[in-house]
Amino acid sequence: MPLEVDTTKWSGEGTFTQVLIDCLREVPGIAAIRVEDARASRSDADYNFVSNEVFVAFARKLFVKKAMTLRDLESILTGTASVGAPDYSDGGMLQYLKTERIIPPYQTRGYKLVELVRLYEVGTPSRV
Repeated sequence: MPLEVDTTKWSGEGTFTQVLIDCLREVPGIAAIRVEDARASRSDADYNFVSNEVFVAFARKLFVKKAMTLRDLESILTGTASVGAPDYSDGGMLQYLKTERIIPPYQTRGYKLVELVRLYEVGTPSRV
């Protein structure tokens, strides 16, 4: 069964979010991914704060047991060089906070891009 990726509620902002999605596409125990912009995103003169939420649906085996858990996924992502360990995790969420300095061409001042990504299992309510 092909992996479903729903990005209809995501603006596409967030380099790390895209890296995370690309990594999740390769994890065999995941059946579907949904990405959404979180309401916490904001922009100011000196920084942009991008907040995205990623929901994953795990594949199920015939005897109705999940093929993996969020803790299993955390172990896989921690071992992936492009993603790494989450900055925070608990039983229902993995959270990544990444920053990078953006210096656009022909401008003297850059800005800091702050990207917050929370990863939930599908069916778990957002905590924003």
